Amino acid sequence: MWLSLSPGEIEGLPEGPEYGHWDGEEELPPGIEDVEFFVPPYVKGERAVPLLRRMRRLRVVQTLTAGVDNLLPHIPDGVTLCNARGVHEASTAELALTLVLSSLRGVPRFVRGQDAERWYAGFYPALADRTVLIVGYGAIGSAIEDRLTPFECDVERVARTARTTERGPVRPHDDLPHLLPRADVVIVVTPLTEATRGLVDAGFLARMKDGALLVNVSRGAVVDTGALLRELEAGRLHAAVDVTDPEPLPPGHPLWHAPNILISPHVGGSSTAFLPRARRLVRAQVRRYLSEEPLENVIVMS
Repeated sequence: MWLSLSPGEIEGLPEGPEYGHWDGEEELPPGIEDVEFFVPPYVKGERAVPLLRRMRRLRVVQTLTAGVDNLLPHIPDGVTLCNARGVHEASTAELALTLVLSSLRGVPRFVRGQDAERWYAGFYPALADRTVLIVGYGAIGSAIEDRLTPFECDVERVARTARTTERGPVRPHDDLPHLLPRADVVIVVTPLTEATRGLVDAGFLARMKDGALLVNVSRGAVVDTGALLRELEAGRLHAAVDVTDPEPLPPGHPLWHAPNILISPHVGGSSTAFLPRARRLVRAQVRRYLSEEPLENVIVMS
């Protein structure tokens, strides 16, 4: 088995298998042809792609990311792909709420004011009494709502398929044209698929109410960057994004200097909450595999 976390870092790994460690930087350990269970390195998953076909005995790829769009097209037939559901919910939800509150309450302006020794007093929008629309209501979307609940705001939920939860209905994507004009804050946390690529396009943005805030903590390609730029430059919308298209955002890109935008460098899952949850997931999945029990977080290939 090859793990991107050092086996010594994961207490309680079952005895018996031979464990190899590869973090995407070091030389490949011997025995690539015999790898059955592979955990690609976090944020370096693309470096694992050329190796997959060389792993002739490969049975499981367990990612440490919530999204698997970079690996999905390259998974060999007969190999089970599992994502890191349960690892990133807390950290990404924290960042989503940070972006919402910072944008509404004018924190970027305060930071620039502090640098310039300027005092920007005044009234700023609150999250209280606002309507928040979560687009892509899965595990992370639910975790975001957990953290929104104390802020006295109304939450609407959208996912690929409609369903009912204890908190209320989850509406299908087809309802977005009716929900967007009512939302003060739109949080996008949908996975990147062919169906969601460019989902937040000019039409989507045009339906958002004047002055609304778009928050993207999913993938950059879910949002049409050109369409977003036009809305920001017109002064009609605000945005706070942890992901961009292209990414990383290159020097000189107009999004850096667009008005009313807050940009964080794709750090939704990169916090101290990551490692302990990643360890628990890998340990549990290895045990299930060796015991021939059903794996969790299996991605259904379509």
